[in-house]
Amino acid sequence: MSLPYSSATAETDDLAAGRPLPHLEQDRWMRPYRPGPWRVATAALALMLASYLMFAALIMAAAGNTQGAAVCLLVALAVIGATLRLLRVGVWVSGKGLRQTSFFSTVTVPWRKVASVRTAQQPVRVLGLPRSVQGQALIISRNGGEPLRTQLTDHNADFLGRVEAFDMAADAIEGWAAELR
Repeated sequence: MSLPYSSATAETDDLAAGRPLPHLEQDRWMRPYRPGPWRVATAALALMLASYLMFAALIMAAAGNTQGAAVCLLVALAVIGATLRLLRVGVWVSGKGLRQTSFFSTVTVPWRKVASVRTAQQPVRVLGLPRSVQGQALIISRNGGEPLRTQLTDHNADFLGRVEAFDMAADAIEGWAAELR
C-alpha cells in the first residue's frame, strides 16, 4: 500500500505544473561542483597549521608570554581566514547571475550581461602556478566587454586529474547560462 501523497508523486505533480521544486532554489548562490581534492587537501593542511599555532599560543599564554601568544593567535586567525577564502574560490551561479570568486576579488555579472559561456582548448596553468599546459578552460564573455579572467580549467585545484568532473561542471554552468540569459 502506498502513501496517499508520497514525495515522488508530489515532485511529478510540481514538475508537470511548472512550479519550481523547493530544492531547486535559484535565488541562492551555489557552486555547481564540489571543491577538488587539491583544494581540500591544501585547506586541511592550512587548518592543521592553524591548530598548531593556537596550541602554541596556549602554551605561551600559560608560560606568561602574552605578547608571543597574541602573535601566534593572530597568525592562526589569519591562516583560518585565508583557508576559508581559499575554499570559496570558484564560479558560483544563481538566478541573479554568475559570480566568479578569486582569492582577492569577486566579480558578479548579471545573466543579462553574459554574452556567452563556452569551453575552449587553450594553454592553462597547472594549479595556478606559472607552468602552463594545453587544456580546457571555461570562457565567460560579457556583452560589449572583455571576457572574465579564466578561472575554471581542467588543471586547477578543483579538477586536476578529474576531467569528467570538469566536463560536468562546465556543462552545468553552460546550462544555467542558456536557461537564464
